[in-house]
Order: sequence, then structure tokens, then C-alpha cells
Amino acid sequence: MENNKIKIGIIGLGTVGTGVFKTLQSFDNIEIVKIAVRNKNKKRNIENLDENLITDNPYEVVNDPSIQIVAELIGGTEPAFDLIKTAISNGKHIVTANKELLAKHGEELFNFAEANNKVILYEAAIAGGIPLIMPIKTILAGNKINKIKAILNGTTNYILTKMDVQNASYEDVLKEAQQLGYAETDPTGDVEGYDAAYKITTLATIAFKKRIKFANVYREGITKIRPEDMKAANEMGYKIKLIASAELDEAGNADVRVHPMLVPKSKTLAHIDYVTNAVTLSGHPVGEVTLSGPGAGEFPTASSVVGDILAIVSEIGKTDYLLPMMRCNHHENATPVNISDTKNKYYLSICSKNSLGVIGRIGQACEANNISLASIVQKEVEGSYADITVITELCREQDMQKFIDTINNDAAITKVNSLIRVQV
Repeated sequence: MENNKIKIGIIGLGTVGTGVFKTLQSFDNIEIVKIAVRNKNKKRNIENLDENLITDNPYEVVNDPSIQIVAELIGGTEPAFDLIKTAISNGKHIVTANKELLAKHGEELFNFAEANNKVILYEAAIAGGIPLIMPIKTILAGNKINKIKAILNGTTNYILTKMDVQNASYEDVLKEAQQLGYAETDPTGDVEGYDAAYKITTLATIAFKKRIKFANVYREGITKIRPEDMKAANEMGYKIKLIASAELDEAGNADVRVHPMLVPKSKTLAHIDYVTNAVTLSGHPVGEVTLSGPGAGEFPTASSVVGDILAIVSEIGKTDYLLPMMRCNHHENATPVNISDTKNKYYLSICSKNSLGVIGRIGQACEANNISLASIVQKEVEGSYADITVITELCREQDMQKFIDTINNDAAITKVNSLIRVQV
């Protein structure tokens, strides 16, 4: 039995790598041969860890002739990119959780793997423990998916939920999230939307069967969201969420972006709170499907990694062409839609002087820029200033930006506090 075991190499023994190691211990047909770490001397709270498996040279993993599957769990583009290519060159299949690498270099890696008749699986790279890629490639394969709305980052969702529940500022909640370990010391990758943008790039590529270029994904973070916006959104029947969105128009062009949105409370995503992730897929004939669950963490992410490993293990020795349905078989690049050419509804919070005719001047600026108003409310007048909340009908992004320029140059307007798109 020992000689029939599938040999596994792991690169990275952080949170996810630890979960993968612990989970694989219960499978008799798998043997972990080598584990690469950054610091061999670091104390690890892992029972039954054979220190002889540990190396601080990841190339010992990808060059080991006995290893059949490499799990790359270190993140980033380098050295992960070179390690994966080296492993494939050496005849190994790949399982990865690396969303940045796939978003930036997925096309090259998938083509290289195909040329070498190897498989790259990456379920954990999109939404942690939520099964997405396998269902899209198999159960939902008969559908034409044309729209994705998703919450793909637990850190930002936690921060926005706490801001909503506690009526607290972004800065205060971020500090709390960092203390609890939900946010990194440098939270830029999460709060500025990079993490979600990496994920939606790959998810849209798979769902639409067209390659999405990361450089074409519009990205905006949550750092400008205020408690006042949360309160106003609630009063109007919305919740504010960081939404990763992708949509194909009738011509097959792809509008892919990440930014805060006012989500109607009637929508499922409005009720996805704290570190939970969720993905809503729309298409024909299925209609609308939402998958929700833990988007990160030791064992949720390990669940996806181990699932991919077992999928490969089940095929080794049975066929010369493993998992054909899971391979990348599309090569057409999607034509991107620039954010300025999109149509959206908008929420605006405007601070103005409390003077006669201000509402009229806002209305005139809207008319001059082809914008229709769904609602406009002036409230909480304090001293010589007024807080005006506006919701627009659908209008073009470029017209909205011209409107912003117009009112920013109006002497009666102090400033535009917030501009947030509204999910339709």
C-alpha cells in the first residue's frame, strides 16, 4: 500500500498550508513528502509534524522526482510563478490558492500546463471554502452565465458590517479588525479592493469562457465610506457592500469591476455579513444561484485545496489526460467595457450652503448632464450648512463625472461627501 500512495509536496505552511497538512493526515492513499517554509526554525503548533519533511528551499519540492502533486500556498507572483512553471516542467500537477498569480499570469500558466499535459486546479483562489469553479465547470456547464455579483473579501465585509451595526467610523473599525486578526497590519490589498479584483478576474474568465485581463478591471475600495452613508443607505432600504461585479452585454463585451455599492435589502447579498462571502451567478437556463460560506480561514480554504488534490489523485494512473472538464479550454480575450461607458444609478451625499435655490441648482446641473433624479432629500440642517442626499435614475458614468465637476465649481456647494453606485 505504501508504494501506491500519491506523493504530495506543499509550498507554504502558513494558515492555509497548516490546514491542508492537518486535513491530509486522514487520507491513507496520500503521503506528504516535503514541505517548504520560509523559516525552518519557527515553532509550529502542529501535531505529528515530521521535521525531516521541512525545507527552506522550495525548489527542493518542485524538483523532487517522487512528488506528483505540488500545492502552492505562499501567494504573490514571485517566486510562485517560477516555482509552478518548474514543477510543471518536472511533470507535476498543481493545486494553488494564489488569486494574484492567476489574475496576472493565469493565461500563461494554463497554456504552459496544457502544453505539458498537466492540470492546475485553483478552487481555493476565488472564495476560500465556497465551491465555485468545480460547479461552474461541471453542474452549471450547460448554462450561459452572463452576470456575477459577489462579496469576495471577508476583511472589507467585516469592516462594513461593523460600521453598519456600531455606527462607527472606518478608521475605528479597521483598528478593531486589525486587533482581532481580521485585517492585516497593511490592509491595502483588502480595503482598496485588490484582493476582490484578483478573484473576480479569474471567476469571470471561467464563468464567461473568455479571458478577462486584470488591467481592465475597475477597482475602488471602501476607505471613503462614512457612518453617515451607512445610516442614509439603511433609511432608503439598502446596505453598503464591496461588490465584485462582472457582466456580459448583448455584444459579449465584459464589464468587470470592484467597488462599494448600495445593495437593496431585497437582495441576498445585502444580508451577507461579517467575514462571510457569497457569489450570485445569473444565467440561462438556471436563472439566479447564490453560493455562500466562509471565504477564508485555515480549514475552509484547506477544504477547497484538499478537494482539488483529491480530484487529481482520483485520476492519476487511470488516464493519460486528467480532468478534461477542469482544464482551461478558451482562448478568446473579452472586449472590456470602460467604467466611463457604463450606466449606473448613483447615491450622492452633498454638503451645501443652506441658501435659497440650492436644490434647484443641483436639479439644473443634473438636467445639463442628462441625469434624472429618483429622489432628493435635504435634512439635518446645521447652522449655515445643509446635507443633501440624492439618488439618480440610470445614467452614464461619464455624465455623472461631468455633473460632479459642475457642482464642485458651484459656489453654493461645499463638497460632494460621497458618490456610491447603486445595484439595480
